[in-house]
Amino acid sequence: MEETVNVPAPRTPLNLEVSFKRNYAREETKGTLKNISITGAFLEFMGGEVRANEKLHLVFVVAGRERKVAAHVIWTNSAGCGVKFMPVNNRDVQIVDDLIYFVENSREDRRSVMDSIFKKVG
Repeated sequence: MEETVNVPAPRTPLNLEVSFKRNYAREETKGTLKNISITGAFLEFMGGEVRANEKLHLVFVVAGRERKVAAHVIWTNSAGCGVKFMPVNNRDVQIVDDLIYFVENSREDRRSVMDSIFKKVG
């Protein structure tokens, strides 16, 4: 029998403010996505507690557009929790993919601006 190894998806660091609601809650909690992959993210937040397997509804704004993604908690620690995205359809997967693309391109744009500044100085 072949042994399978779960290799985590590549993570993209970011610092994106989000709000989220537990599946049963009425009030929103504020947090920050600190890294993201196509399969999940690390959600940092203060106040309140979440449990493993709890369902969350994340809301964030990218390029002026509000996005909503369902997720469930995989693990927790004192800083926040690891969540796995629960895409319902291809649109949900595309939202996460677009966010990663947006973050990586923003970083590339800043890098090229900095490179051009330093090349002019040298």
